[in-house]
Amino acid sequence: MREETSEDRFFRELGGTWAELRQAFARHVGMNAHRVQLLVRLRREGETSHSDLRRAIGIDGASVTRLVKELEAEGLAGRRLDPADNRYTLAALTPAGEQVAADLERSHQEYQERLLDGVSAQEQEVVLRVLRRVRANVTEQENHGR
Repeated sequence: MREETSEDRFFRELGGTWAELRQAFARHVGMNAHRVQLLVRLRREGETSHSDLRRAIGIDGASVTRLVKELEAEGLAGRRLDPADNRYTLAALTPAGEQVAADLERSHQEYQERLLDGVSAQEQEVVLRVLRRVRANVTEQENHGR
């Protein structure tokens, strides 16, 4: 078995941090992570098709439909057929849903600030530069792989 390299440690830590962050806020507010994503996406994008929600959140169509129906039953969202193409269903937040999503966004901002407690603006900028460089390297590798 080979010894873990600095590259292994970097990507293990990056992946582990990302995985934890994806779930941590949802646990903090006592909600399913996909539900949080759906509420915030609908608030930011407005009326959106189920298929666009599926792609944006990364879950299957049945899960999107279930989540939207749950929000609808709670009075937080409404659904209608797309008038341009009735094969598609559109979802939008109700005023009550807008308020819940706005509260979530405010809570998320406060949560992020607490997570960055003790991390200076300069340290954050270094991390951002590293992440941008890694993303550029990914793009470069993909373009050379063709």
